[in-house]
Amino acid sequence: MGKFYLTTTLPYVNAEPHIGFAMEIVQADFICRYHNLTCDEVIFNFGTDEHGQKIYKTALEQGKDPQSYVDEYAAKFDDLKKFLNLSYTNFIRTTDPHHKKAAQEFWQRCFKNGDIYKKIYKIKYCVGCELEKTDSELVDSKCPIHPNLELEVREEENYFFRWSKYQQPLLDLYQNRSNFVLPDFRLNEIKQFVESGLQDFSISRLKEKMPWGIEVPNDSEHVMYVWFDALINYISTLGWPEDKDNFEAFWPGVQVAGKDNLRQQSAMWQAMLMSAGLPNSKQIIIHGFVLNGGQKMSKSLGNVIHPYDLVKKYGTDATRFLIGKEFNTFEDSDITEDRLRESYNANLANGLGNLVSRVAKLAEKNNISCPNVSLDFYDFVKRDLADFQFSRALEGIWAKISLVDGAISTEEVWKKNQEESRIFIEDYLTSILHIAYNLQPFMPETAEKVLKQFSTEIKSTAPLFPRI
Repeated sequence: MGKFYLTTTLPYVNAEPHIGFAMEIVQADFICRYHNLTCDEVIFNFGTDEHGQKIYKTALEQGKDPQSYVDEYAAKFDDLKKFLNLSYTNFIRTTDPHHKKAAQEFWQRCFKNGDIYKKIYKIKYCVGCELEKTDSELVDSKCPIHPNLELEVREEENYFFRWSKYQQPLLDLYQNRSNFVLPDFRLNEIKQFVESGLQDFSISRLKEKMPWGIEVPNDSEHVMYVWFDALINYISTLGWPEDKDNFEAFWPGVQVAGKDNLRQQSAMWQAMLMSAGLPNSKQIIIHGFVLNGGQKMSKSLGNVIHPYDLVKKYGTDATRFLIGKEFNTFEDSDITEDRLRESYNANLANGLGNLVSRVAKLAEKNNISCPNVSLDFYDFVKRDLADFQFSRALEGIWAKISLVDGAISTEEVWKKNQEESRIFIEDYLTSILHIAYNLQPFMPETAEKVLKQFSTEIKSTAPLFPRI
């Protein structure tokens, strides 16, 4: 049995869960379920990022105590486990007492290594990103990710992390590990960013201005900058630094993040790990944004798609399928309600659901049971999951569905004698079992339902996916 560790990013708890993050965690769940099914011991980490000015400001605007505010929203994110049938093992919150202690220990290690120092600085700061912005990153003097927010100009004394020291070590890391960041064009992007030169970045805030954060060790006037604190969750969730055995068994792990997290995950965090004397991450998977009709989703445009709404309309497994099939892994995904409905009807109602009904009725009518077969994942599913190509894997499975569906229509077993019919129907049943087995990472409830339906005396049932 191997060890496998995967973590998503931690979403800010300043808004309801959106479809973009649902995509990230569902696609991560595909991978973790696959590793579970292949007998690996899996830690799957998820949770909530609960510090920083954006959250503190939102809590005050709503007249709430920050801790009460984050408690309320953390529960909403944890509810995704039930709605999307997620298999995560760990749900970490950056307000957890152990995480706070781990963050302070990490700080002290970087400090002892000479990588943390104090200075007065002046920057342009985007509250939406919780990041400082250089002029070259701005479009019309605005942050391109949050163009509706005014940049803040800040001048104060903060602690800084000596990022510039790690320019060459980071470039060496990228050079020596060609698949460290996927896709390759994101690896090239971060290489170019690091090659252009690294500026040391602020890792604290004055407590009197922004008290909502983890206190800096030996300096009660400062709290940690939200990114420095939050990134450490990837190892604090493993019990670091106290649980050395668990940490060493599972770290380094795979990290999944959006393209707006590329710099933080693949350069900032990696330099921090080097400074603390810890191994770098195993791999970082960067996905694109989810668009609606070519536009970025936003409340002001009224085009936000919520995962809860999809589950209510299509059901949990169908929503998981749509995320796997219709959402790109690495590029932006342009999603509309019409596209989702068409995919549901074509692939689930008319595709998988129709095939299961046809084969079940044929088996029931001819009193034929499933043959004993050895089940395994298709080679292309193994390959595509290793490459994080979820849509391609599902396309391959649906090609198998179409093949069986076409064979039933072509072979017309109802016109053949009993022995010939039995041979053909057993072949269909074998195909159904293999298809269901391979659907387990993607549609676990449906896979279990089909495997159970075809495991004993076969009876036809209501359609798996009613047409919408």
